[in-house]
Amino acid sequence: MIGVILAAGAGTRLRPLTDDVPKPMIRLHGMPILEYNVRLLVRHGIADIVMNTWYKPEAIRAYFGDGSGFGARIAYSDERELRGTAGALAPIRARLTEPFLVVYGDNLTDLDVAALCRTHRESGAEMTIALFERDGVQASGVAELAEDDRIVGFVEKPEDGRRRGWVNAGVLCAQPDVLAYVPDDGPSDFGRDVIPALLREGRRIQGYRMREHLWWIDTNEDYERTSADPDLLAFARDVAAPRG
Repeated sequence: MIGVILAAGAGTRLRPLTDDVPKPMIRLHGMPILEYNVRLLVRHGIADIVMNTWYKPEAIRAYFGDGSGFGARIAYSDERELRGTAGALAPIRARLTEPFLVVYGDNLTDLDVAALCRTHRESGAEMTIALFERDGVQASGVAELAEDDRIVGFVEKPEDGRRRGWVNAGVLCAQPDVLAYVPDDGPSDFGRDVIPALLREGRRIQGYRMREHLWWIDTNEDYERTSADPDLLAFARDVAAPRG
């Protein structure tokens, strides 16, 4: 399975932390966010990784190189203009001929990626999305779930006053057929474009309700709070530890 890590974000709300590096390269406990995600995928057997880049791509390339220092094989897809979470797949669609994983590279999670992929295979869905239950959903994509955790509705950044819900955690498995919903040119977003289109056509999208952690780092306040979380420190030590 190929893992696509979306790493193009500039993180303007996190300045000055992002003055010299892209958002996914912000360090927490000495490790860039992006490194957590690379190590997580490698731990779960996903060593073939493609990263899309846009803002200060040289910082990412200089740190990761070909990925061999992290047990991975990393390729890069450089964007001249931001293409969005789904549009980022258009330039590499020829590589995505088998089920693939997409990770929003500026989020942090200790998600059991293998369990997510297993749920995807067993459900027969076109797409399976990791979902995290949180308060304050106005800045997230919120899923409506059936009893079997099939996603039957999805609203990106709802304005209906809801306060709590199961939100897109920024990790998803997808079948190659999903790429038919991604245009060759121009921006495209999973939450605003692809997921609603799949639902309109009755295609199956499965939800995976996370019991693991999700740390989002959108503002300097988020950064300070996350840095102080002892659970993240424990995860940092674990994910960086060599595996025998």
